[in-house]
Amino acid sequence: MKTFSAFITAHAKAIVALWFVIFITLAMFAIQLPSKLHGDGFFVKGDHTYVTNELAKTFDLPADTILVVFNPADDKKIEDTLKKLKKIKEIHSIQSPLDDASLQKNGIAYAMVHIKNNVDHLPDVVKDIRSLIENDGVSITGGPVISEDINTASQKDLASAEAIGLPIAIIVLLLAFGTVIASILPIIIGIVTVVAAFGILTLFSGNVNLSIFVLNIVPMLGLALSIDFALLFINRYREERAHTSIVQAIQTAIQTAGRSIIFSAVCVMIGLGAMIVIDVEIFHNIALGGAIVVFLAVLSGLTLLPATMMLIGDNLNKWRLLRVKPGGANRWRSFAGFVMKHPVTIVIAALLLLGIGMVPLKDIKLTIPQVDSLPTKYEAREAYDQLDETFGLGDTSTLYLLAERKEGWEDSEARELIFNIQEKLLDDPLVSHVSTIYTTANIKSPEELTASLKTPQVAEQLKPILNTFSKDKQLFIPITLDAAGSSTTAQQFARTWKDKDLGVDFALGGHAKFNQEIFDEISSKIFLAVSIIIVSTFFILMLAFRSILIPLKAIIMNIIGLSSAFGILVYIFQYGHLGIEAGTIVLIIPVIVFCLVFGLSMDYEVFLISRIQEEYQKGADNTRATIDGLTSTSRIITSAALIMIVITGAFAFTDVMPVKQIGVGIAIAVAIDATIIRLMLVPSLMKLFGDWNWWLPFAKKQNRS
Repeated sequence: MKTFSAFITAHAKAIVALWFVIFITLAMFAIQLPSKLHGDGFFVKGDHTYVTNELAKTFDLPADTILVVFNPADDKKIEDTLKKLKKIKEIHSIQSPLDDASLQKNGIAYAMVHIKNNVDHLPDVVKDIRSLIENDGVSITGGPVISEDINTASQKDLASAEAIGLPIAIIVLLLAFGTVIASILPIIIGIVTVVAAFGILTLFSGNVNLSIFVLNIVPMLGLALSIDFALLFINRYREERAHTSIVQAIQTAIQTAGRSIIFSAVCVMIGLGAMIVIDVEIFHNIALGGAIVVFLAVLSGLTLLPATMMLIGDNLNKWRLLRVKPGGANRWRSFAGFVMKHPVTIVIAALLLLGIGMVPLKDIKLTIPQVDSLPTKYEAREAYDQLDETFGLGDTSTLYLLAERKEGWEDSEARELIFNIQEKLLDDPLVSHVSTIYTTANIKSPEELTASLKTPQVAEQLKPILNTFSKDKQLFIPITLDAAGSSTTAQQFARTWKDKDLGVDFALGGHAKFNQEIFDEISSKIFLAVSIIIVSTFFILMLAFRSILIPLKAIIMNIIGLSSAFGILVYIFQYGHLGIEAGTIVLIIPVIVFCLVFGLSMDYEVFLISRIQEEYQKGADNTRATIDGLTSTSRIITSAALIMIVITGAFAFTDVMPVKQIGVGIAIAVAIDATIIRLMLVPSLMKLFGDWNWWLPFAKKQNRS
């Protein structure tokens, strides 16, 4: 680090100039990112994807459908609107409520606009349809429309969160540093980091499908970490500048605070990397976007920040608005002394508080985000709610059984097999209808079908129906379930039936199957992801502090703190408190919050324990070392945590529910970690365990001067 720090101070102007060029170049790509994002990232390669692709390729079934809602229903308006829509070349077919009475009810009607397969850019199709139906009483909804509205909402959310979070972050930095320049510089570094990350992600978008949630999660993480790193760096620089030159102070800050920044980034990277084992697209997106922005946060924090400070010099302290007392040391020392005198009481009180927070966790209900990710003010949500209330769209769901038989489906044995599959399905109480040649043509048995096909005139009438359900070696059977596709009942049906013996190879697709595969993939891999994080963190901390107890305590306290945070999240979002409508917790939230916060919290752990260890190795006893470490780090830990809470918590005021829950979840977890865990439990347990804190089997006794 000495050579590196000397290089930075010697080439400060060149480094700032290079960063300026990089920023301008990547900013040109960054503005294109929103148009490159598609879907919500809930995608896993499995039977559902295979069946959907095969149905599109073999049977020309549309993969996407847009619903055009007419409220009130007016025949002339319906006819005129659908006539306009037929001009859009990407539309495959339209089911009109004028031809299908089931699409009209209680003065409301809707048309099903099926989109051609392999359309390159669905958002453009959505925009084209919207431009043609600008009319009172006509609105659109459906998967592609919901995705487009979430994308729009995500962009607005990002602007809203920045408008709320950044000004408050500046205030926190002013309270920490007292001067305008020192307070604004971390914000600038954070913005450069996020814009650069967006630019790089745009370059990746040609080869990787990126979720629309990347637009919120990357800046949330990038801004918070960049500002935290800058806060730590500038604080250490100021300590050194009080008794040495600018160049030496910056070099020392790089060598000391720089190591903490790198360690913190490694811990966060471990959490991000662990998500890759879960083969769901959104986790890969977050891992990729997070890794890029964390790397850039470290790079800018150790190059651009010190180089800029070299050029600014003592102007860093220009425009002083507040006179900041050096750390409020006396107050923190008094607090640390109080903790040392009452460790048992504080441990009991802290665990009681965390336990109370954990209580709601028993009721947690996890779901995959649907249209309810959008607030009701959006057209897609409002239109869907109208249809759901009138037509009960959410009361049933459809699964597609796709079977392959090398002999084809035209012989008598195949007809018998189709009938047997149909009857087995209808025997299941959850199945309300099965579409086959038998149910569609009202034929009662395979024998009746065989006899009908021997009559040329009847065979000619049945041929289109046969071709609808079977082609070459493939057969598909739509199955209607009396359960919503998002329900655990429908998912269990898909889970159970995929292993049934139907006498032929088959796969299932549809909404229930999609949900089941997502749930099963996450539940089967989450233990592995958590194990990777815990084991990696344990060995890193053990090597860093040459201790068994310190990493064990850190891991256990993190798990308890995160469990309490999840319980509070359930209390707010699932029970419906603090102005939030009662709902469910998005399936990905516990995974993302755990993986991110576990790494972030280690930053505070290392910063605190490092200072305690430093004092201990100087010869102070365990109690004195803990008091001194807590006194010297509490202000900076509190400020850094407050920055993190402000930046992530600002997303509580956004519209897209998964983003809101991620922001609030991280903010709550960080708040618990920086207060109850780091300021109460850690020092209390350090006191109670005494010199055993520094015990490591088979290691030489630590040298204490």
